Amino acid sequence: MPLFGHKNNAPVEPTPNTRTHPNARHSVSSSSGSPRRGLFGGRRSSSSDLHDPHRTSTNKRSSGGLFKRDVEDPSIVSARERVASAERAEHEADRALVQARAAVREARDHVKLIEHEAAEEARLAKIKQKNAKDISKRAKPLGRHDHY
Repeated sequence: MPLFGHKNNAPVEPTPNTRTHPNARHSVSSSSGSPRRGLFGGRRSSSSDLHDPHRTSTNKRSSGGLFKRDVEDPSIVSARERVASAERAEHEADRALVQARAAVREARDHVKLIEHEAAEEARLAKIKQKNAKDISKRAKPLGRHDHY
């Protein structure tokens, strides 16, 4: 009795292998009519499997044998989703940091512009004040002839 094979009570006679299709490398059948399977019981895909309308899975892993790889452990799936979520959050945080730095730079530039404008207005006000004082000095002696 084979260790990983299937039970077959019929005696197996050594016969030459027959191929079902000239391009199918792995579609070899035994004398009992059932396809031979490897150590892990997996079925190899042939070109006819690619066009089978009943085969809906795009995953080409074997579905039989000792190790089932079609179903991923839920904790691994959860961990992968959490890492992806953390990556997205970090990317958004980086983008927010860049936007915050740009906003701070714009605010500082705006404050410098306002300070410059205020300094210029103060300079112009001092000039105006000096001019007004000079005009006031010139206007003081006027009207001496009109004393009531």
